[in-house]
Amino acid sequence: MATQAVISENKSKMQKAIDVLQDELKAFRGGRATPALVDHIRVDYYGSPTPLKSLATISAPEADMVVIKPFDPASLKEIEKAIKNSDLSIAPVIEGKFIRLNIPPLSEERRRQLVQQAKQSGEQTKVSIRNVRRDAIKTLEKQEKDGEITEDELNAGKKQMDDLAKEFSDKADKTVTHKADEIMKD
Repeated sequence: MATQAVISENKSKMQKAIDVLQDELKAFRGGRATPALVDHIRVDYYGSPTPLKSLATISAPEADMVVIKPFDPASLKEIEKAIKNSDLSIAPVIEGKFIRLNIPPLSEERRRQLVQQAKQSGEQTKVSIRNVRRDAIKTLEKQEKDGEITEDELNAGKKQMDDLAKEFSDKADKTVTHKADEIMKD
C-alpha cells in the first residue's frame, strides 16, 4: 500500500504542474480578446492585492475588445493603474463607469514569439513532471532499502511513475499545441 500512496501523491503533484501551465497560458492572447487576458492582474484594493476578477465583471463583447465593469466605481482608478503596470502593454480607456481595453491585432512576428513563450512554459512544466518522477522513484527506492516494500513492488512502482510522467508530459504537449494553434489562428 505504501507504493500506491507515493504514486497517488505524486500523481496529484503532476496534475498541479499541468494546472499551473494552463493558468499561465491563459495570459497568452490569441487572435481574439478574452476575459482570461486580465485574470492574472492583481489590483491594490484598499491596501491588499486583490484579483481583478473578484473586483469587476469582465467580458469580451467584441473580438477585439475587453470590457471591465467594477462592482465599486471608486476602484476604477486602481484597476486602471494595475492594467497599466501589468505586462499586457495595452492602454486602458475609462468610459464612465467601466474600462475598455482595445486589443490590437497581433503581427505574425509577435504570434511566433508568443508560441515560443508557450513552448518554453510547456518545457518547464515537463521538467517539473520529470523532477516529481525522480523524487517519487527515490522515495520508493528508500522504502525498498528500508524493507517497507519488496523489489517487485519497487519495479512496479517505477514503471507506474514512468507511465504517469509520460502521460502528463503528453498532456503538457497537447495543452501547448492547442494554445499555439489558438495564437496562430486569425
